[in-house]
Amino acid sequence: MAPQANCDFGLIGLAVMGENLALNVASRGVSIAVYNRTPSVTDAFTAGRGKQPHVVGCHTLEDLVAALEPPRKVMMMVKAGPAVDDLIRTLTPLLSKGDILIDGGNTYPADTERRTREVEAAGLLYVGMGVSGGEEGALKGPSLMPSGSPAAWPVLKPILQAIAAKVGPAADIPCCDWVGPRGAGHYVKMVHNGIEYGDMQLICEAYWLLKHVGGLGNDELADAFAEWNTGELDSYLIEITRDILTVKDPDTGPDPRRGRCQGDRQVDEPVGPRPGRAQHAGDRGGLCPEPVGDEGGARPGRRRARRAVGDPDR
Repeated sequence: MAPQANCDFGLIGLAVMGENLALNVASRGVSIAVYNRTPSVTDAFTAGRGKQPHVVGCHTLEDLVAALEPPRKVMMMVKAGPAVDDLIRTLTPLLSKGDILIDGGNTYPADTERRTREVEAAGLLYVGMGVSGGEEGALKGPSLMPSGSPAAWPVLKPILQAIAAKVGPAADIPCCDWVGPRGAGHYVKMVHNGIEYGDMQLICEAYWLLKHVGGLGNDELADAFAEWNTGELDSYLIEITRDILTVKDPDTGPDPRRGRCQGDRQVDEPVGPRPGRAQHAGDRGGLCPEPVGDEGGARPGRRRARRAVGDPDR
């Protein structure tokens, strides 16, 4: 039997981010229908963390659509790329005029530009939304960057601003507002990621200089990052750098000054290709191209340099 149409929001994709966003929505008193392409994942979620009155599990996309009150609001938390196009093609004939599709992945902005036009031509509304904050932010309050079909914003605004992080003296200003047309939200998220990668590169360089030129051990480095995190550099990235420097590698012995920490063991591998971000960052210059476009390209050179001059940790 298909679920009754009494849910206010739908979410597709129950990986970590999708699960936590669903729980965030439900925690605001908003009823949410959830679906994962693997039914056992849906069942595990609704029997575990999602076992609560505001969460409805669905085994088919037809059931998900049937569970939603019109205008239906369906958020897709699936891997960016062809999977989003496939899902849109499957959902479009199931939805009605005025229903809203939301892409919450790290999508290339040009794809969102194209999809907005295609979905609007089918009589639906489309929103590309950057989501920042990681799994903890998804659960407790992310930063959201929606854009796309303007008519979707009045419908989505109450829910999205309710689940977003809050700032300001009274912690009542939501970290969510309408960014602009079509791919604007994903473009802002792309720039956000580029700045974040630039920050990470600067942190890595500071770590390397303090360790290999300044001669600081990991405990001293952790103290330095802890102190920085109490001032104007207070941030999530400085905080987690401090924390990882305090986690000792059990294979290196008891010397607290020269013993390696888990951060020393990080493999020189890229986190994944970012051709779109590198292209746009390179077109406009600035900090973004270095860390984004160079994630994998300079790795062979770094390895040759390490062989030539030796690994300073050995």
